[in-house]
Amino acid sequence: MQLGQGPLAMDGTGRKGIILSMNNNKPIVLGALVLLIVGGVIYFTSSAPTATPTSSTQLDGFTQCLKDSGAIFYGAFWCPHCREQKQMFGSAMDKLPYVECSTPDGNRQTPICQTMKIESYPTWVFPNGATSTGTLSLEALAEKSGCALQKDSSPAK
Repeated sequence: MQLGQGPLAMDGTGRKGIILSMNNNKPIVLGALVLLIVGGVIYFTSSAPTATPTSSTQLDGFTQCLKDSGAIFYGAFWCPHCREQKQMFGSAMDKLPYVECSTPDGNRQTPICQTMKIESYPTWVFPNGATSTGTLSLEALAEKSGCALQKDSSPAK
């Protein structure tokens, strides 16, 4: 191999460095493009909205049913997934059967959550004793609690 050829070469300024030709980068560019496409498909299919009620009245009724059924939502004020779960209920979030597990300083767990052995947030405990952790869809909550979830039947705008 002559000086100035190969991956370690002089770039014309007298400096040595690694020179990559475009021919060597084709697999890398193609791989990055495939990853970008696959990632986009996964992102957009996993974040696609599902049919959920939009009426405050529908969510109020659903939230009241959750409470009446004995389901309990354990969370912490500093938990982003708990915040996401609450926001799914819109203006009805104040009616959720919610138990705050964090002390005001955010450093300890409240006695009720210690007694219930709550280890992650959000945690839902259902009347049959079943528990689910993580953000649950309204449909999953309906299925696990036995509460009817009315769908908004108005046409999409």
